[in-house]
Amino acid sequence: MSKSTKIIIYIGLIAVLGGGLFLMTWDIPAPSEPVEKTLNNDRFPS
Repeated sequence: MSKSTKIIIYIGLIAVLGGGLFLMTWDIPAPSEPVEKTLNNDRFPS
């Protein structure tokens, strides 16, 4: 492989690993509002 191909692959790997680390450490807040959804009774067989 040429030198430029190796550099592109290394940059891609660093980007993927960095994104994975970011998602592992990101403290995603929980939803603050309750979700209510009305389901139609016709969807459920008797």
